[in-house]
Amino acid sequence: MNVVVTGANRGIGLELVRQCLARGDWVQAGVRALERATELIALSRDGGGRLHVHALDVADEASVRAFAVALPDPVHLLINNAGVRSRPDSLMDLDGDDLTRTFQVNAVAALRVTVALLPRLRAAGGAKVANLSSNLGSITDNSWGGAYGYRMSKAALNMATRSLGNDLKDDDILAFALSPGWVQTDMGGSDAPTTVDTSVAGMLAVLARLSQEDTGGFFDFEGKRLPW
Repeated sequence: MNVVVTGANRGIGLELVRQCLARGDWVQAGVRALERATELIALSRDGGGRLHVHALDVADEASVRAFAVALPDPVHLLINNAGVRSRPDSLMDLDGDDLTRTFQVNAVAALRVTVALLPRLRAAGGAKVANLSSNLGSITDNSWGGAYGYRMSKAALNMATRSLGNDLKDDDILAFALSPGWVQTDMGGSDAPTTVDTSVAGMLAVLARLSQEDTGGFFDFEGKRLPW
């Protein structure tokens, strides 16, 4: 299977690459700064030619177009993992420029990458798109406020995923929003209850069993359907 992973230089993205390689996939990994992707590049040297690392700034239209051109046909699984969260992001600390950047990277960029890769996804004859969201993007589950930029961007990503599920089903392309949970990464911190490998293994297992009836849905890494 040909898999594309964005934001692949660390954390969840890097572990997605590792586990996809371990199960025998061919992986195209996008990173914003190649010079910071030392672990990923080391993996590519040991990956038996099944891992290719590309420069990719998901917030830049030209970079996304160049990335799409460099990919082989078909793409069976696109994982839009690239994302940001700045702190503090409480009400009194809001920065308009930072809000805009967060929205661009976390919501608009996933849609931009998906559209750019549509010809390759269509060529798969049964592709899946996984947009990495968050429980913090659930409006129903927001019981304590805060996290404005991150919450807003992930809620927007969820809406985009819902629309993709409707718009692409006739092309035999399924779209899902996945929450990796609160994970022990640079973003999640050391107090998070879920390890990176557990989260990623769960998400890949969930993706393998999600079907046409689930397209456009929002799920956690254990397969539970989450409230919008």
